[in-house]
Amino acid sequence: MLAAAPDKFLRKMRTPDAEPFHSAAFRARAAKGLHAHPRTLAIAGTAVAPPSDFDLNPSAFADWTGHEPARPAAVLVPVVERDPLTVLLTERMPHLAAHAGQIAFPGGKPDPDDSGPIETALREAEEEIGLSRTYVEPLGFLDVYRTGTGFAVTPVVALVAPGFALSLNVGEVAAAFEVPLAFLMDPANHRIDARSLGGRDRRFYAMPFGERYIWGATAGILRNMHDRLFSAS
Repeated sequence: MLAAAPDKFLRKMRTPDAEPFHSAAFRARAAKGLHAHPRTLAIAGTAVAPPSDFDLNPSAFADWTGHEPARPAAVLVPVVERDPLTVLLTERMPHLAAHAGQIAFPGGKPDPDDSGPIETALREAEEEIGLSRTYVEPLGFLDVYRTGTGFAVTPVVALVAPGFALSLNVGEVAAAFEVPLAFLMDPANHRIDARSLGGRDRRFYAMPFGERYIWGATAGILRNMHDRLFSAS
């Protein structure tokens, strides 16, 4: 089911300081800060260009050199045109083999018939949460994000018109919910946490919001959106 952002937080954000988090201002920032075309993944020697899961773990990239090339994927970063703006996220089902119970954007690997990352992101959003593409207006692309699991993820930033109805794929998605964009773009809410993953200590960005623990690649992609659209504001 779709859980809205807490009303008390939305009321707090209806101030002059929240102006960047309304549609017109966000469109202007997106026009300046997003890429008009999908980017390619840059890897040189024993380093991978940010953003990636390796930004906070640079020595860990050596574990991946010599492996197969990163597999392509795309996600939709759905910015809902509420007043103020929110971001639509999903919680994965707890029984899944990969990333069980984690917070994620709708997205996945391309199908052979997909025309590009936008088509992949839109199709996956329809399949995972029933978000009709008729409500979605793609604005551009963030930098390709390299994950520690071997994917090169192209994030497609889009505005989503209100009035949509969701239908969750219960085999993959436990819940869909919205978080105020202002919360996610506030560096004060960007933590660096650590845990043991695959027998190694890893550091990662985290943006806890109430009972939702947003971390890993999802938080890393949101951090990249902050850096591209809001860091110079």
